[in-house]
Amino acid sequence: MTADRENELLASIPTGLYIDGAWRPASTGAEFDVIDPATERVLARVADASPADGEAALAAAHAAQRDWARTAPRARAEILRRAFESVTERVDDFALAMTLEMGKPLAEARGEVAYGAEFLRWFSEEASRISGRFATAPDGANRLMVVRRPVGPSLFITPWNFPLAMATRKIAPAIAAGCTMVLKPAALTPLTALLLTSVLEDAGLPRGVLNVIPTTRAGAVTGPLIKDSRLRKLSFTGSTEVGRRLIADSADQVLRVSMELGGNAPFIVFEDADLDAAVDGAVLAKMRNGGEACVAANRFLVHTEVVDEFTERFTERMRSFTPARGTEPDSTIGPMVDAATCDKIESLVAGAVEGGAAVALGGVRPDGPGYFYPPTVLTGVPHDARILDEEIFGPVAPITTFATEEEAIRRANATPFGLVAFAYTQDLNRALRLAEELETGMLGINAGVVSNPAAPFGGVKQSGLGREGGFEGIEEFLEATYVGIADPFAANRS
Repeated sequence: MTADRENELLASIPTGLYIDGAWRPASTGAEFDVIDPATERVLARVADASPADGEAALAAAHAAQRDWARTAPRARAEILRRAFESVTERVDDFALAMTLEMGKPLAEARGEVAYGAEFLRWFSEEASRISGRFATAPDGANRLMVVRRPVGPSLFITPWNFPLAMATRKIAPAIAAGCTMVLKPAALTPLTALLLTSVLEDAGLPRGVLNVIPTTRAGAVTGPLIKDSRLRKLSFTGSTEVGRRLIADSADQVLRVSMELGGNAPFIVFEDADLDAAVDGAVLAKMRNGGEACVAANRFLVHTEVVDEFTERFTERMRSFTPARGTEPDSTIGPMVDAATCDKIESLVAGAVEGGAAVALGGVRPDGPGYFYPPTVLTGVPHDARILDEEIFGPVAPITTFATEEEAIRRANATPFGLVAFAYTQDLNRALRLAEELETGMLGINAGVVSNPAAPFGGVKQSGLGREGGFEGIEEFLEATYVGIADPFAANRS
């Protein structure tokens, strides 16, 4: 990858705010730096939205809502389809943008482009399938009609780890349902969202339907919007701590909320597991996005009969990863997104080791430049270690053991989180028991990746509210209006 290619792409990405169909600077003229986490160099300067800019974005969304809701479903679908085709055609541009600002290797970034684009296609097909129902009341006294209507102007707050997919997973169903939007992308990775915005603009999205406000002052900018009566929905992906505050803030306006929050995914390997498949799945579940994923395996619970063999095989696979800037041909794991992420990982590993864990691989943070942390495997991790309770968000695999199915389930559920779980077993009955007993919104049986645009993504307990993707994803943007109609045969009976 040449520097000229990188500079050419960066020069083509808009760096302003996108409000009411126009690119503009921040009202204060403020800008912020976007940093390459592999080199710590500045990639671009992006407009830094103020509270006044946030208000202008919501005003534009509110003004556009009525006409957008009346737009034919097929017209909304065609915009999404054109956007899907454009993102797919520009896979190299989107992949490079993500790699530069977030760090993931180009091959993995291309995978996210395919995944993120699929939400545009999936919801383009759902737009024309929105339906209500008509029925006779059970007592025959009247007729029941249910009409589905768009919720209305929505605020989206997206994270840095999947800068394309987290945006399309929210934007696409909102467009399909007929909702206008204000998007606040993560300040660490705004470039991908801005590139997507330009694609949607070219695809024919009307002015005011999507408004994008990058900012380094998230609370100051989005707080007033959440309190504004014109806003009708809030969708957030991020930490549980921030999610709790947003849910509380949204109570004043009784907003519809969708929350995709933190995870603490158990990866359970039973004594009857196919260990080849289990190791393959463990690598996928742990190392996707370098471990910087809410669905990453966070705790490895391995049966005592197979823990030694599993650990040996898994450690060798983890050893094969090559840390390097994501644009390098041999890179299989890029940097973490920032220094604070490395600091947290380092602290969790140190705490586990102090508590008695052994380092089978890695565990030593290299010198800079770049925010790199090596693939790390910890064995003999105490059950009360902080690393088993907190989301690691990095390439660290803590391994513990269990002796019975009951113990595995109890320990897997011993967390306030419940986003995803993974289990490897060849016992069908056990798999069905796990599906009913594990407290999780998603479960992978002999599969290390479960995310799919055609499936509902979301968690239980403190991992969130609502679902994104699948048939369920568009429901988050629709209200049901019941219309009671008098019995049309009443006059004849009299």
